[in-house]
Amino acid sequence: MKIIKYFFEFISIISLFCIFRIIGLSNASYLGSIMGRVIGPLFRSKNIIKQNIKNGLGEVDKKRETEIINGMWSNIGRTFAEYVFLKDFKFNKTNFDHIKINGTNYLNEIKNNNEPAIFYSGHFANFELMAMELDKFGIKCAAIYRPLNNFFLNPLMEYLRMKYICPNQIPKGRMGIREIISKVKDGYSIALMVDQRVSEGPRTLFFHKPAHTTTIPAQLALKYNCKLVPISLERKEGPNFEMTIHEPYKIEKTGNDGEDTKNITLKINQVIEKMILNNPTQWIWSHNRWK
Repeated sequence: MKIIKYFFEFISIISLFCIFRIIGLSNASYLGSIMGRVIGPLFRSKNIIKQNIKNGLGEVDKKRETEIINGMWSNIGRTFAEYVFLKDFKFNKTNFDHIKINGTNYLNEIKNNNEPAIFYSGHFANFELMAMELDKFGIKCAAIYRPLNNFFLNPLMEYLRMKYICPNQIPKGRMGIREIISKVKDGYSIALMVDQRVSEGPRTLFFHKPAHTTTIPAQLALKYNCKLVPISLERKEGPNFEMTIHEPYKIEKTGNDGEDTKNITLKINQVIEKMILNNPTQWIWSHNRWK
């Protein structure tokens, strides 16, 4: 049954991709927004979303809660529709300037110093564009991703990621750890999302509640003296974005790697919290972060 389900998902998504490509980026993004608001709620528990909002933002009135949920589904739908335009985003075709980048001076410093850095962010706006912009800027970078469960669709998405987002893609999990270390030793920066639950990470405070959190950025920073670089991305209107490279920072070692890892990971969570609070409608509240 799973094979049949995955096959029909694959055919449906390919069909939608074709439609999106035909009608153009702006129309596709708008259609994706509508589809996200209509279809999205059918696939995720409303209770989990509402509880997550409560965990992160405290008690909010019904109007604000609805605004956040609708905004989230709209953004997810737009991001899905924009996937077939990765090539356009990548190569900046004529009259195709949809991303403004702040903090390029920090990227220049990292590139000129030729030292690996750890770029981290969360699933905001069209999050796929962040690693793409690093690669376009000339940052020697590898991106960590989570393979899809759908084995019909996953090869296509991996192809698109490697061709248009970042050629160096590393799958999440134990299998990818060795490759991450190898890349850092070879001078590559690492780009990863740190806002979702991991199966083996320590429970670190996230919006004042313990949540399993990746320690990869902390461990790499400690072992290889890498700077940590937060990145935020905001959808402005339709398929237009503003990406900010925040000031890189080096961690202070105390000699106790366990405590240092804990404190660095907590600080990273706090940075992500601020990004979410800045624009809660563009974060994925449907993920069961505090499970």
